[in-house]
Amino acid sequence: EFDGIDLAMDKKDLDTLDPDYIAKLSASTGVSVLAIQAIDNAKKEDVEEAIKMAKKTGARVIIVQAPKILDREYANWLKKEVPNIRKKENISIALENAPNKMWLGFIPERAMNNMNELKKFKHACLDTARIAEKKEDIMYAYGSLQKFLVHVHISNFYRTKGYQLLTKGSLPLESFLSKLANDGFKGAVSLKINPKYLNVRDQEEMEKLLKKSKDFILKYAK
Repeated sequence: EFDGIDLAMDKKDLDTLDPDYIAKLSASTGVSVLAIQAIDNAKKEDVEEAIKMAKKTGARVIIVQAPKILDREYANWLKKEVPNIRKKENISIALENAPNKMWLGFIPERAMNNMNELKKFKHACLDTARIAEKKEDIMYAYGSLQKFLVHVHISNFYRTKGYQLLTKGSLPLESFLSKLANDGFKGAVSLKINPKYLNVRDQEEMEKLLKKSKDFILKYAK
């Protein structure tokens, strides 16, 4: 069993947007909602919906994606208003490192997408696959963000593909998890693996792979 779920809100799946439904499902299954991911390409209103979901389910962490480069209004709102919301609601709102996508080959698709911006935001979520995609060093990235890190999305990176099973790829996840444990990291570590690598159409196989992934984390995060 896992400690809980990391709920990704998605407009294509209306159940994920319904606080009452999710709260009832959590209560009936005994599975806690530990973190909530606001929808991608969110606006202020979408973050407010994530806050409602957190209050209803008891989740203490909301993860937001970096705004699109031209969405200055949303970027300014995140910078100015989120610190006040954190205090008022006693909820962590964390900015996640963004994918390495470019316009015209050289213009970053996302604003607020570097280590300095993540530090300025004060609460950070680290996606290990995106670190590898940018060819950055995961241990260096962790060291830079350690004081601000509240959540981790963990997966491996193989050749050019991210979100792999933890045992397949080039990232030193064993060292990373050991470092988290040694440093007394208090946040959650969520599996973020592409469903196709989990063989989701075969429930028995999927459960085996999920258990293997959890065991991998527990082995090194002692």
